Amino acid sequence: MDARKAERHKHVASELDAFAHWYVAPDPSSAGHFLTLTLFAEFPDTLRVARDMTATFLQGAGADEAVDDARLIVSELVGNVVNHAVPDRCLARPGGTRRIDVTFKLWPKWLFVGVTDEDSTPPLLPLGDTFSPGLLGELSEAVLPDSGRGLLIVQRLAAAVWWTQEEPGGKTVWCRFDLDGGTGDRQL
Repeated sequence: MDARKAERHKHVASELDAFAHWYVAPDPSSAGHFLTLTLFAEFPDTLRVARDMTATFLQGAGADEAVDDARLIVSELVGNVVNHAVPDRCLARPGGTRRIDVTFKLWPKWLFVGVTDEDSTPPLLPLGDTFSPGLLGELSEAVLPDSGRGLLIVQRLAAAVWWTQEEPGGKTVWCRFDLDGGTGDRQL
């Protein structure tokens, strides 16, 4: 039982360490690499630019092992904004474009990716149809409707996924990758 408690304590400590690195403001003298990219939902190449800039940033920072999964996650999250986000009343501008900010915080152990939009509606997975657990097997995502699969992909690829409310409106969907040398269960 003591070994189980020690392992649980180690896991909680590593999660708190990761959270502390997500929360900290970027410091140019730290061991991290940081980038915020601003895009607009109405631009026809928004998704391509988001994927390409993700790869360019991560390769330039030496995190090649994270490129494929991070590109897919950024594509899914930015695609959700392009296809579903409706700006909050306080942020809406008649004839205006919808702003999307993609934030990268890369530390030696973790990569944090955040996609900010102007819609405060929480991101939710659809429930799908109810089936007997014996019929589902390992393909539970096969019973989801066509919408909502992107967030399921994000949850499967990232070590953690959460969202934060922004002031005066909007939200950021965050995800964390545990990189080589990281302390989480998911390593790229």
